[in-house]
Amino acid sequence: MRPRLPIASLALLPALLALGACDAAPAPPVPPKQELSQAALQAVAADPGIPREKLARAIDALFTQPDLGETRAVIVMHDGRIVAERYERPYGEETRFVGWSMSKTITGVLIGMLVADGKLRLDQPPPIPKWQRPGDPRGAITLRLLLQMRSGLRHSETSDPAYANDTVRMLFLQGRDDMARYAEAQPLEYDPGSTFEYSTSTSVILDDIAARVLTDDSHDPETRRKAVDDFLKARLFTPLGMYSMVPEFDSSGTLIGGSLIHGTARDWARFGEFLLDGGAVKGVQLVPKGWIAFMESPSPRSPDYGAQIWLNRPSGTDRNELFASRGPADLVAAIGHLGQYVLVSPRRRLVVVRLGKTDDDVRRPLIDALGDLVALYPSG
Repeated sequence: MRPRLPIASLALLPALLALGACDAAPAPPVPPKQELSQAALQAVAADPGIPREKLARAIDALFTQPDLGETRAVIVMHDGRIVAERYERPYGEETRFVGWSMSKTITGVLIGMLVADGKLRLDQPPPIPKWQRPGDPRGAITLRLLLQMRSGLRHSETSDPAYANDTVRMLFLQGRDDMARYAEAQPLEYDPGSTFEYSTSTSVILDDIAARVLTDDSHDPETRRKAVDDFLKARLFTPLGMYSMVPEFDSSGTLIGGSLIHGTARDWARFGEFLLDGGAVKGVQLVPKGWIAFMESPSPRSPDYGAQIWLNRPSGTDRNELFASRGPADLVAAIGHLGQYVLVSPRRRLVVVRLGKTDDDVRRPLIDALGDLVALYPSG
């Protein structure tokens, strides 16, 4: 015998049948995509290697989303050509942008050229006389340890208040006239090689070392400045066509290569393409390919850092400078204060430059947006 429905259920049957007839309430209409501005579309080449509108939208987000800070310039290079370029007024093609800590990667290449020339050795102590005095434990610091930010020297990169940290003291206060002297006078805080500590002071020490070997340890500020400036122009900037680059020097003639090298967005993109091509331009190696491979290899104390360049890999700490969980694993980046980026992915044949002003404590949305842009390009 078929079971009978309770009286209450019978009373509800018409309503239940009506619901069954329509299955579910209709889905709300999908809002139309926001119309792209002419500026957004005109910034992208006709054939950027991926759907043009997708790339235009990803770039437009960098300029229009309020939580990403102020984007002033974006360049995307794919397969060796610029496929997108956009600026926010009053900035443009001729504007020189300060690289901030992107400058460190240029310092890394500078040191590599001097190693290739036989003027420096990677696993020997650098020519800093004070460190070579008998009994000074800093004599154990090698060039490799400096490049990988594990010298062990005492340093505070950031602090609250800002004037209490070594970066500000060196750049703007006690150390501003002779930055290398300030940086090299710091005592050891850790055993050399044992600990990663990101340090703008360390890059200035590397720049001082470059001046020493290029001038036979001259102490004349103009001699030091000219030697390093001429070397960078002859060996890097001119061969790459980076004619806009302006490096700053302190009063002692030391390159401020941890933070104060300026250049146009296109020239920063050219530098990214140079890294993508393993240190070559038009088939000519400006620095040994093995040196770029060394720079882009994880250091023993920081899987997300190489030698004066960041790597898109998990840090093993709460540090999260890029988008390692999303990949690509081959991506490396020169990263500067307030959201300056040169992102390089050799497998994707991709270089992305973003220049602007985004406070460091709210950079996560910007990093995610850059990850979205990179993800548009498939791995080659």
